[in-house]
Amino acid sequence: MKSRRSFIGTVASGVLGLPAWSRGYARAVAGSPQPQTFAGRHAGEERTVSEVRLCWCPPGRFTMGSPAGEAGRRPDEAQIEVTLSRGFWMGKFEATQGEWKRVMGALPGRGASAEFGLGDDVPVYWVNFPAAEAFCRALSVRARASAALGDGWEFRLPTEAQWEYACRAGTTTATPFGEQLTVRQANIKAATGAVGRAVKVGSYPPNPWGIHDMHGNIYEWCRDWYHARLPGGADPDLSGVQGVQNRDGTYSRVRRGGAWNDESEWCRSALRLRYEPERDSDHIGFRVALVHA
Repeated sequence: MKSRRSFIGTVASGVLGLPAWSRGYARAVAGSPQPQTFAGRHAGEERTVSEVRLCWCPPGRFTMGSPAGEAGRRPDEAQIEVTLSRGFWMGKFEATQGEWKRVMGALPGRGASAEFGLGDDVPVYWVNFPAAEAFCRALSVRARASAALGDGWEFRLPTEAQWEYACRAGTTTATPFGEQLTVRQANIKAATGAVGRAVKVGSYPPNPWGIHDMHGNIYEWCRDWYHARLPGGADPDLSGVQGVQNRDGTYSRVRRGGAWNDESEWCRSALRLRYEPERDSDHIGFRVALVHA
């Protein structure tokens, strides 16, 4: 089964510059406001802002979640239609230890070690949700100070919808590489060939929009609170709406993408897990998005 099947739809003028394979998927919302001075021109276009490499994700519609027959599917992945009326820039790579040190200083949590992955080009981990958000705010301040940001744009964590849209990048299978991942396509757990720790970002092939490591390596925080049902509709953002309560009375944010210690089915495009925002881990980090607020 090809992973670049387009959804049925009409391409609006806002995305006529997209590659042919992605036009049906990124069906632009006709008439939607899109700041032109800082927006990208086509899916996968690259830009560097404040030393962070980014890939453009155009406005469009997609089906979020997984079909009933997908291997490893969980009850909280019921499919729903989502419209993203504005495009955004997604980090080409997960935030690295080197970027964290440049923006924030000392590494967060317990730092980094050779056991879990060490190096300026390796993803930063032991990052809880508030720390990841603090990094985004600090990066925005730096970018504005150097006049690198367009008016009204800011770095922040992606919403769940933005994350999955960028992850799928025009594909409808379990991953952009097909229904299953191999150790040649992502840093995942496997019977043979697994690395067993985080590795340098960009070590594995990118998805069709040029974004690396959205499967495996480390989990990535999303902006939304965890809800049992995926958010649908136009520009869903559940960052201010608490969802399902945990057994101890707390609430969780969402983490996406799987990690180096997860097998393929836990690294699917639709896989979503909850995690309390105050907690950190040796396999949880984040990726920035640059959005027009």
